[in-house]
Amino acid sequence: MKNVPIRKAVFPVAGLGTRFLPATKASPKEMLPVVDKPLIQYAAEEAEAAGVDQLVFITGRHKRSIEDHFDSAYELESALEQAGKKELLHIVQNILPSHARCIYLRQPDPRGLGHAVLCAEPVVGDNPFYVLLADDLITGDDQGNGVVAQMAEVYARHECSVLAVQEVPREDTRQYGIVEVEPGPGGCMRVISIVEKPAPEDAPSNLAVVGRYLLTPRIFDLLGKTDSGSGGEIQLTDGIAALLEYETVIAYPFKGKRYDCGSKLGYLEATVEYGLAHPELGERFGAYLRNFCG
Repeated sequence: MKNVPIRKAVFPVAGLGTRFLPATKASPKEMLPVVDKPLIQYAAEEAEAAGVDQLVFITGRHKRSIEDHFDSAYELESALEQAGKKELLHIVQNILPSHARCIYLRQPDPRGLGHAVLCAEPVVGDNPFYVLLADDLITGDDQGNGVVAQMAEVYARHECSVLAVQEVPREDTRQYGIVEVEPGPGGCMRVISIVEKPAPEDAPSNLAVVGRYLLTPRIFDLLGKTDSGSGGEIQLTDGIAALLEYETVIAYPFKGKRYDCGSKLGYLEATVEYGLAHPELGERFGAYLRNFCG
C-alpha cells in the first residue's frame, strides 16, 4: 500500500434518523441544514479537501434527496441564470468540483454501520479509504485542515488504519466505540482493544471513536466474517477489533471541534456557532442573540 493516494471516501447514509422525527420522516437526517448547507455537504467538502475524488454513498429508502443534491439541477440553474443571480448560480453549480464522482450503492437492510461499510467493497476494492459519518460535524485545525486531511498525514507516515478519537465524559461511554491504547510508532497512540458502547464501569478508557475512519482494505474480509453484535447489527467496531490481530491501528486525537448533530442539542449548538461565523449574517445574528439574551 506504500504511497497509494487515498481517493475514495464512504458515506453511510442509510440510517433512519429517528431522533429527529418527524423532520426526518421523508427527508434524510444528512440533509438537515446547518445555516445554508446540509450536513452531508460539509462532510463531502471535508473529504474533497483531503484529495478524495470518489464519494461512495451507501443509501437506503427515502434517500433520493441526497442524490438530487449532488446532481445538476437544470431548471433551477436556468432560472437563476435568467434572473441574473450569478452568485447563487455559482453556488449551485459548484457544490462539488467537476472532477469529483459520486457513486450510490443501496444497503438493502439496516444491518449496522459495519454492514454499510461492507456494502462499499465492490467500489473501494483493494484500496485504503475513509469513512465519514455526516452527523459528526467537525471543524478543522487552526490552519483550516479538516480531520480527514489530518488523518491522511498520519497515514502518510505510518501506512495503517487511523481512527479519529476524543475524550468523552465517562458516563457517555455507552454512546461510542471506546478504545484502549498504548504508546505507538512515532509518538502515536496504538489501539490495543476496542469495544462498542460499554457501560462506564466496563469501559477501558474514556477515549471515544467519532465519525472519521481511515481503513485498510483488509477490513472488508473481516467484516464479512463478523457476526451480529451490539443491537443485533454488524458493528464496524467488531471488524476493527479483528483488524488489530493483523495490523497496527492508530488512535488520532484530531484537532478541531466536534458537534454531535445526531443529537438535537448538538445540532442546535452547531447551528448557532456556524451562524455566528457566517460571513454574511454572523454580525447581525450575533446582535440578535445579544439582544435576545440581554
